[in-house]
Amino acid sequence: MSFLNVEIKATCSNPAFIRNYLISKGALFKGIDDQTDTYFNTPNGRLKLREGNIENNLIYYEREDRGAPKHSHFHLLKIPDAEKLKEVLTKSMGVKVVVQKKREIYYLNNVKFHIDEVPGLGSFVEIEAGNVLADIKQEKLQEQCEFYLKEFEIKEEDLVEISYSDMMMSILESH
Repeated sequence: MSFLNVEIKATCSNPAFIRNYLISKGALFKGIDDQTDTYFNTPNGRLKLREGNIENNLIYYEREDRGAPKHSHFHLLKIPDAEKLKEVLTKSMGVKVVVQKKREIYYLNNVKFHIDEVPGLGSFVEIEAGNVLADIKQEKLQEQCEFYLKEFEIKEEDLVEISYSDMMMSILESH
């Protein structure tokens, strides 16, 4: 089954501000996840295997690269044995790039928030207004995302258009 997120990623100079805001609004804190995302070569979209102490998923997604709230259509499969799947995907498709991060995960209703620390890239906040947990129309998801952009005082120049994988690839290619 395919789901829809309206999401943003932005650089975050003050993670404590975001964290305190979420806690003050009663957000459900899921924990801190040490994640390794292995991206595989694909002809379309992006395919990544996420290995973490909270989330372990195979995720295929298609998303436009732009800073404003963007739509991401994705398929998500929970993975009980990521190590064996990684071996198969690596042999069959090849690894594009690996991204490691420390991620704080919060929820306010259907909106998921990440406060990320990505070695070599910096601190980021992600807002994902999604329809995984409830049947919510795209327009409402867009409104939710824009609401939190304002609440978090995120400026347009802080918005990040590309994925961590693209950012990491850019760094690797420049060396």
